[in-house]
Amino acid sequence: MKILFIVPYPIAKSPSQRFRFEQYFQTLTQNGGQYHVQSFLDNEGWAILYQPGKGLQKFRVLVKGLFKRLIIPFHLHAYQFVFIHREAAPFGPPVLEWIIAKIFRKKIIYDFDDAIWLTDRKNESVWLRLIKWRSKVASICKWSYKVSAGNPYLCDFARQYSQNVVLNPTTIDTEFLHNPSLFQVTRNPGKVVIGWTGSHSTLKYLAEIEPVLAALEKKYPQMEMLVIADKPPRLSLHNLRFLPWSFEAEIKGLLEADIGIMPLPDDEWAKGKCGFKALQYMALEIPAVASPVGVNTSIIHQVQNGFLCTSTEEWTTRLELLINNKELRTQMGKAGRKTVIDHFSVVSNRANFLSLFLK
Repeated sequence: MKILFIVPYPIAKSPSQRFRFEQYFQTLTQNGGQYHVQSFLDNEGWAILYQPGKGLQKFRVLVKGLFKRLIIPFHLHAYQFVFIHREAAPFGPPVLEWIIAKIFRKKIIYDFDDAIWLTDRKNESVWLRLIKWRSKVASICKWSYKVSAGNPYLCDFARQYSQNVVLNPTTIDTEFLHNPSLFQVTRNPGKVVIGWTGSHSTLKYLAEIEPVLAALEKKYPQMEMLVIADKPPRLSLHNLRFLPWSFEAEIKGLLEADIGIMPLPDDEWAKGKCGFKALQYMALEIPAVASPVGVNTSIIHQVQNGFLCTSTEEWTTRLELLINNKELRTQMGKAGRKTVIDHFSVVSNRANFLSLFLK
């Protein structure tokens, strides 16, 4: 079994890739699989693409990525399966996907973990919509041997175009990565830390509960807000600590948190989210407090392993309850980790992932 992985980002850089398929590479090898990964961006391109300016360098990055895609057809004969994560190219129609499916007749496993046929950008220009060509998602689903989608909402979309859709959740390595027993963390007993982790694109969701956090820090001087991201947040909080994101720092930073939060708007884009923040918190025995949007309602069971909050009043009341009750935080944290191990871990999902490559 030989598999070509066509992915947007370099290995070990993107959480989307790491927690959807990269952590199963060893499992593939152990079960007789061989694989090769071809990313659109290399490490240099990854470092440049999200920096301001540098237009000429970014153009070169895109040209280099397209050239790498152009040579793929010359190597397809060596593979039985082609695993495509999100899209072969970040813009334009799905030409390569059509060539792989229709000309070379290769079995495509098409994987996505967001509602990528939509956008969360407000007032997006007509030109950008044309360049992104988001209708490609439906076409690739039609041409694929199997579709691997991260939650039931995404699966429902894919089933409009494919009869072979597999619910393949974003999963956590609870043995060797998100395992609190592997780390030594020194806590300040006089503080209660509310934590959040994510990328610059999701920082805006914190603004939705900023008034709640501002009111709580006034009432509870021991409360600290910890944000782990690739850019500093714009929050008017006095007890705010920013930790620049890195693969090495994220888990150690999160383990300083007593409570993890995941606010989301109730819109179609957010329904496509796979609950990854909540899963991270819960795997580390941190009680999760989240918006009841999309798959969050399947991950979090009210009061048992976390809280789901709809209104400002609910966010305030439930965060206060956890700030004041260490025993409840411990109880919810342990229940949350059990939920992840049983249903959203690499261990629990290995057979399901391998089924993508079985007839």
